[in-house]
Amino acid sequence: MMSVALDDALTLRARGELVCARQQVSVAADLLGRLAGVLMSFCDAVTRRGRRITNVPTVEPMKTEFFRGDTAQSAASWNGIFHHVLFGDRLRFFQKMRILSETLEQLDREFGEAAEDIAQGISVQPGECWKMLDCLHYDFNTCLRETEVVLKSFLRALPAEQLPAFAAELEASVAPKKLRRMRAALSRASA
Repeated sequence: MMSVALDDALTLRARGELVCARQQVSVAADLLGRLAGVLMSFCDAVTRRGRRITNVPTVEPMKTEFFRGDTAQSAASWNGIFHHVLFGDRLRFFQKMRILSETLEQLDREFGEAAEDIAQGISVQPGECWKMLDCLHYDFNTCLRETEVVLKSFLRALPAEQLPAFAAELEASVAPKKLRRMRAALSRASA
């Protein structure tokens, strides 16, 4: 839904319907924030549960060429460095989870700030802000896919007897993220 909301905002902007586009970008930012909260909670739950198992899955480093923006490319670069410096799959796994979670948080923050500037009509360079949203969305989706791969490999490594406890941890950690300032921005967007 987040991607659909952003696509709608970009389409509305291209048609010159700026008020509606600004409202729609607020919706996209709110949805991205909610998903980011869930994904960060997932990373935390996997990290906690991973400390309780002996064989964590082998992970590959994030690839800088899979990302467009500076934030995610920098995170992927650091992940690649740590991957080659750290010996042992266990350390690499936990380092990747930490970097993935921090990257999701930073992308969410940057997306929210750019969307808020657009929604409030205070952006000095709105065209650049819209491009930035598209880039941040792309990088966020790439992190989402990285998270999906980690989940699949983690479930294969998780002993069957720990699966119910892990499922309970996931459900408990997915408490609704505090609604961000974007809800207020949506109500302030001019009609």
